[in-house]
Amino acid sequence: MLESQVSVRDAQAPLRALYKTSPAAARVTDHARTLGGHAGDPFHAVVEPAPGHAVVVPVGVHRAIGGPHDAPTPGDILCAALAACQDSALRVVANLLGVELESVEVEVGGEVDVRGAMAVERDVPVGFQSMRCTARIRVKEGTSPELVDKLRISAERSCVVLQTLRAGVPVETGFEVSGPSS
Repeated sequence: MLESQVSVRDAQAPLRALYKTSPAAARVTDHARTLGGHAGDPFHAVVEPAPGHAVVVPVGVHRAIGGPHDAPTPGDILCAALAACQDSALRVVANLLGVELESVEVEVGGEVDVRGAMAVERDVPVGFQSMRCTARIRVKEGTSPELVDKLRISAERSCVVLQTLRAGVPVETGFEVSGPSS
């Protein structure tokens, strides 16, 4: 058993039971929103992930499209979401499997050709063309290679952000415009 006093199995047991009898209870909706700010500044915004948690993240525009890149860009935040999700998945699965982790570090990088976003070349797609996610974990000496392999496979399989990026997801957009009518 792990030295940690935290047991994912104990925390999840009532949830697993609930979700088996009431599948609809397992559906959750995550949220984020930008917070007003000075709408005349084309290079800066503030995003509030999980409104109500008093955490805000400044957002800047990448220098590759003319911004000062003095704050994380939306692409950086997407990479951070993948890194955070894979890190969490590794920690949760390790706890469930009884694998003692000595360290966890997840690094994510994404490549994008900004000519698409800037409409410089119409045939260049808008968005990341590739991403790579590297997890560096150190497990307690004596952990079996089979258990480490099970950890890796299960953590990759259960990483929601990774699986969403790989599969794609429908995204509905809407614009509510107010102001003087034309």
